[in-house]
Amino acid sequence: MALEDAKTEVDAAFTRKGLRGYAFENAFGGASSFLRRSYTKDLTGVDLAITGVPFDQAVTHRAGTRFGPRAIREASSLQPYDPPYGWTTNPLEEMAIVDYGDLAFDYAKVADFPEALTAHIRGILAAGAGTVTLGGDHYITFPILKAYAEKFGPLGVIHFDAHSDLWPDDDLTRIDHGTMLYKAVKTGIVDPARSVQIGIRTTTEDYLGIHVIDAREVHEKGVARAVARAKEIVGQGASYVTFDIDCLDPSAAPGTGTPVWGGLHSWQAAAALRDLAGINMVGGDVVEVSPPYDTTGATAIAGAHVAYELICLYHWARTQR
Repeated sequence: MALEDAKTEVDAAFTRKGLRGYAFENAFGGASSFLRRSYTKDLTGVDLAITGVPFDQAVTHRAGTRFGPRAIREASSLQPYDPPYGWTTNPLEEMAIVDYGDLAFDYAKVADFPEALTAHIRGILAAGAGTVTLGGDHYITFPILKAYAEKFGPLGVIHFDAHSDLWPDDDLTRIDHGTMLYKAVKTGIVDPARSVQIGIRTTTEDYLGIHVIDAREVHEKGVARAVARAKEIVGQGASYVTFDIDCLDPSAAPGTGTPVWGGLHSWQAAAALRDLAGINMVGGDVVEVSPPYDTTGATAIAGAHVAYELICLYHWARTQR
């Protein structure tokens, strides 16, 4: 949408004539679709669908991530005016990206939630689009990975987090954000040999064969080394990137349910995501943004930046396929 169009065309989320291009609207007004993309359930010709999952009933401590997708969308209104910094590609111009809205589910029927989410993602993938998902607590990644594994087979995962989410739990009916990756490995939808965790700073007895680059290693040995190692581990097979916002230090992202000191700085996360260009990323998510614990909005802003970087990674991979 051209700048002159902004004078006559309002709420591009509803009135945009195409699925590509910038949105020159006031950041403080209009519909809060992600990056001012069109709100639509029509996936015809769509390359990438942004979708929200406002679910936080799997947390072990503070709830509030059900408000994450809305806050991340609002924060993203600051971003859709210029090409993404540090990238040679331009996904808003070169890809058809839409905001597919949020998953609809019955909050009082928690047991039905996992399959509802898997079916939601499955439907998007069947239409030929990829997904970047806005959470929600980190449990949501497990049902999402199930849909992706149905299409791509066992996935390599790059997992940014303070916690491993590998607590032992062989009861698949339990809905717990601390066990999502344990279940994913044990059910065979994630290949641990092609998976790596970055930013870990809590104790786990058994990493189930997943490689770990903890926060201290990133700080002391550098982002470039960590990224090079991660790319070596995941290789060129289908890979999924999941970013728990508590990977960042609480000074950069206080609005999360289980903050842990000593985390990545925002510049380290930005550099890591940009330097991951070249992996075969087929989808990704940003989770655990909990707006009630951050009156500044900084955590949601960080989440919006992460989601934009995931879009860039997806676009980069798509150009190589």
